[in-house]
Amino acid sequence: MSVARTADPEPVTRPAGRWLVLAVLCLAQLVVVLDNTVLTVAVPVLTAELRASTADVQWIINAYALVLSGLLLTAGSAADRYGRRRMLLAGLVLFGLGSLAAGLARSGEQLIAARAGMGVGGALLVTATLAVAMQVFDAAQRPRAIGIWAATSALGFAAGPPIGGAVLAHLPWNAIFLMNLPVVLVCLVAARALVPASRDRAGGRPDLVGASLSIAGLTAVVWSIIAGPERGWTSTEVVGAAVGGVLLLGVFVGWERRVSAPMLDMHFFRDQRFVGAVCGVVLITFGATGALFLLTQHLQFVRGYPAWEAGLRMAPFALSIVVLNVSGVATAWIRRLGRPAAIALGMALLAGGLALVTHGPAGGYGTLLCGLLVMGTGCAVANPAIVEAVMSAIPAEKAGAGAGVDGTMTEVGSSLGIAVLGAVLNARFTALLPAALAGAGSFPAALAAADGTQRETVVAAFGAALKTGQSVGAVAVLVGGLVAAGLLHRAERRPSPPDGRGHPPERETSAALDARPRTAGPAR
Repeated sequence: MSVARTADPEPVTRPAGRWLVLAVLCLAQLVVVLDNTVLTVAVPVLTAELRASTADVQWIINAYALVLSGLLLTAGSAADRYGRRRMLLAGLVLFGLGSLAAGLARSGEQLIAARAGMGVGGALLVTATLAVAMQVFDAAQRPRAIGIWAATSALGFAAGPPIGGAVLAHLPWNAIFLMNLPVVLVCLVAARALVPASRDRAGGRPDLVGASLSIAGLTAVVWSIIAGPERGWTSTEVVGAAVGGVLLLGVFVGWERRVSAPMLDMHFFRDQRFVGAVCGVVLITFGATGALFLLTQHLQFVRGYPAWEAGLRMAPFALSIVVLNVSGVATAWIRRLGRPAAIALGMALLAGGLALVTHGPAGGYGTLLCGLLVMGTGCAVANPAIVEAVMSAIPAEKAGAGAGVDGTMTEVGSSLGIAVLGAVLNARFTALLPAALAGAGSFPAALAAADGTQRETVVAAFGAALKTGQSVGAVAVLVGGLVAAGLLHRAERRPSPPDGRGHPPERETSAALDARPRTAGPAR
């Protein structure tokens, strides 16, 4: 088994305006995350104006996430091989063109194709932004930079529905996509001027077979997770996609172990820190994303807020994450506690906040606000710690590959969390429905089929089902956080093996930059 030889590392010349570079990276990351949630308020408009069927609407929403998930590993490898700035600029161009095509779409099929194109650009942006951040910040500043980058995702998650609602209140639905264009243009100009060019000089020949296998396998697995709740977990297509995807990923692993220039170096998985961190990403995002998904259902269907207002009321959750990371408070806590303890504390706070929202007094906004602030504090500490754990366990010249693994496991964990906790919700709701409404597949369908005397029963059944689902979510968050922290703690107590090339996994240097950085402003 041969492994590509790495070029001797050289000291990295870091740009003086590195925090300005981070601002550009976070702005690019923000538009990617926003497009995962901004469409939640546009479904009625899309259905009416594009005459989109239910299946069309589902594909309009899922095409973006599905393509993005399938391409993350390949995009991370491309960033290392061909240049992180180059892939960042390519991602911005593709995302902008996809947004323009989506804004000009005149049918559901055209919008689905445009959203898929946006997913290609989004995959490049998710991996390139994190990989560039790893290059431009030194070891001392990197945890805070990663924290701010991670906080951007939380901000995008919460800001999507209220931004979408505000746009639809004054403009046509096309504006949801066209508003991406000025942001993309600003990022393009700024990234070309500020972001230094860097790549792994020993990247070797393109691993086209590995890329094809990873794309096909990941797409099949993620599709089966997304389609499971609707089509049935035991349906032929879902089981077939899941089994086929797992088999393809198994072939991918075997291929990567034999090829001379692998897309993903399997030696990384010999490092228990890396394995523990990757498992932690899946466990944490499973519980956290699933729990937050149920919380949005709670706000919309139990408390009666429209999607955009529900998102606005969740803003304290995202804002607390941003404030704690931008101020450096979260970084200081992580440094003092250590990554394993920080993850355990953060996920315990997230679970406690969700339990408070679920079982606390229901009247008014006070209980919800307190719960959201506790949840935000937990995420502000746990999320950067787990991302840093993944990225610090591999050589810096493979930052793109690390970002691809982190993004892929995040998408898998998120999809699983929504699917599994959504299934818990639906099973409990179905069990509590009156016998006459047992065939209703969802809360809106049951409410529409109910007569005047049954509506209160349906609402109460859904509220009780949500409480069950949120309770299970809180337990999942806590258990996942503790397991992830335990894996990392155990791994960090053992010496890390070399990465297969004689280098320790974590280094203060990176592969040489291809060109001198272009900076703006005086040196610091």
